[in-house]
Amino acid sequence: MKIVLSPAKSLDFETALPLQKHTKPIFLDEAKEIQHELKNQSPEDLSKLMSISQKLADLNWQRNQDRKFKTKISETSRQAIFTLDGDVYKGLDAYSMSEEKLLGLQDSLRILSGLYGILRPLDVMEAYRLEMGISLPVGHNKNLYEFWKPRIVAALNKELKKDELFINLASVEYFSAIDTKALKVPVIKPEFKDYKNGELKIVSFYAKKARGMMVRFIADTNAQSVDDLKHFDYDGYGFDSKLSTDTDLIFTR
Repeated sequence: MKIVLSPAKSLDFETALPLQKHTKPIFLDEAKEIQHELKNQSPEDLSKLMSISQKLADLNWQRNQDRKFKTKISETSRQAIFTLDGDVYKGLDAYSMSEEKLLGLQDSLRILSGLYGILRPLDVMEAYRLEMGISLPVGHNKNLYEFWKPRIVAALNKELKKDELFINLASVEYFSAIDTKALKVPVIKPEFKDYKNGELKIVSFYAKKARGMMVRFIADTNAQSVDDLKHFDYDGYGFDSKLSTDTDLIFTR
């Protein structure tokens, strides 16, 4: 099984690490190409490009100047699974996982990234802000999608076995960096909906957290098949067979 997930803007470099094992990202040379373009952007350019405040632009300009692409754990670099700290990762709660489960995710989980392309859970990363949908030209590519699409799908296809389950738990923005026509297996997409005022809706905060919980469920239960995924019941969710299709799995509560 392979699972793709979005990254997070919120980062944690403070919490004590429960595990020292770490690996090196596979696309460091490509990340350095993007870094070269980022370093040429002024704080004002970054503010406009990313639609962020001047304070955030100043912070990320400094990060872009300082980034060394460290491959060892330090005060400013640590494993992706412990660094990323948004709603998805609160749902996943990697800090409470056993080493055995984390090593299992190292094999199955792939985090899509505007800067690093793909991060495995134990890949060392530094602080950055670069969403996949940002129109940053890189070389002859007009944006990050053009730059990453052929690289990401080639990397995924290289490790995907025939008929291996491929689970999309990423946002539309990040999953759009995968050329699904070139992907050699079908995509299974879980979705999480809540009843609100009598209507069934995707509530962003809950849906993000549920994506992380689904990753945790897969790790906790050693889920191997679509039927295994249908047993997901964390936080009150349940599989809805009437709303689901063979590839779109709808969970409601």
